[in-house]
Amino acid sequence: MVGAGQLAQMTCQAAIGLGIGFRVLAASAADSAAQVCADVQVGDYTSRDDLLAFASGCDVVTFDHEHVPGQHLAALAEAVPVRPGAAALRYTQDKLAMRERLAGLGVPCPRYAPVADLAGVTAFAAQAGWPVVLKAISGGYDGRGVWVCGTPDEAAEVLAHPVAVIAEEHIDFDRELAVLAARSPHGQAAVYPVVQTVQRDGICHEVLAPAPLLRERRAYEAQRLVLGLAAELDVTGLLAVELFETRRGLLVNELAMRPHNSGHWTIEGAVTSQFEQHLRAVLDLPLGTPAAVVPQVVMANVFGGPDPDVYSRYLHVMAADPGLKIHLYGKQVRPGRKIGHVTVLGYPGLIDQLRERAGRAARYLATGED
Repeated sequence: MVGAGQLAQMTCQAAIGLGIGFRVLAASAADSAAQVCADVQVGDYTSRDDLLAFASGCDVVTFDHEHVPGQHLAALAEAVPVRPGAAALRYTQDKLAMRERLAGLGVPCPRYAPVADLAGVTAFAAQAGWPVVLKAISGGYDGRGVWVCGTPDEAAEVLAHPVAVIAEEHIDFDRELAVLAARSPHGQAAVYPVVQTVQRDGICHEVLAPAPLLRERRAYEAQRLVLGLAAELDVTGLLAVELFETRRGLLVNELAMRPHNSGHWTIEGAVTSQFEQHLRAVLDLPLGTPAAVVPQVVMANVFGGPDPDVYSRYLHVMAADPGLKIHLYGKQVRPGRKIGHVTVLGYPGLIDQLRERAGRAARYLATGED
């Protein structure tokens, strides 16, 4: 796996259970996966030579992020099977290419336009209205590279930076949903229950699995959409699709082709975790069932706070709520940085209590405040 963040760390744990030899390409020995993986190579994912040296002796190469340069992916694919392949990954690396491809498939999306200057943004706003969402075509994640501009002056501030962007309409959505599907090279596919994600400032804070009070017909529509996209884009491995639920139906917001924050609940909450499923898929093994093992799961992300000594609070959270599961990623703590997550399992009628338990634990780990 190229990349050694928390996604690689949790994939490594799944690999151990499957008896799979697992190697990571880490930026440094301090990376999350590098702290726990037995086979670590330190190198630069933007270096063709480092990538080829890393892939030597591997059966398959996959990724925990989308940032490997496209030309290097092509060179890598000549040496070893790369899953997902460069053709599929392009639609996670280039938002304009993604929007154009989805539009060509007739997939419902927000209105968009490539823009090069303020005149282009204002022309788009004349049709779509203000505010306008400007998105970096490449490199954005976790709210970075996304700007909601309410006026031409705000748009001009974004355009003053040397970043290629597209303009999208600002969607008045009811809530945000996400669906994970896995697909193997020979075309077997499996899809997880539809979840609701709770975002603040473009960053996921909570995941409710399954999405509460989601109509069965709407859930089926979302799952069918994602399975269709996995096939059309020739995805191997996991495909995560972030959706807006609106009065006019579902709209596709973003794509990712790797394990995803919206799927962390599956470690305890599903028969087959997303991390095991990704490994099964890229190795062309039979896929596991994605069924949930309990009626309701709540996952809350843990963010760094003012006190970096998170581990001193570990004991108190475990003692206060023995049924709660804690995952910390071994990251250096910085305010606002995603450093772990907590998961609680239960029943839909208790979802408010489940959210309170998860949120309380996440807050205490971050700040020491109850």
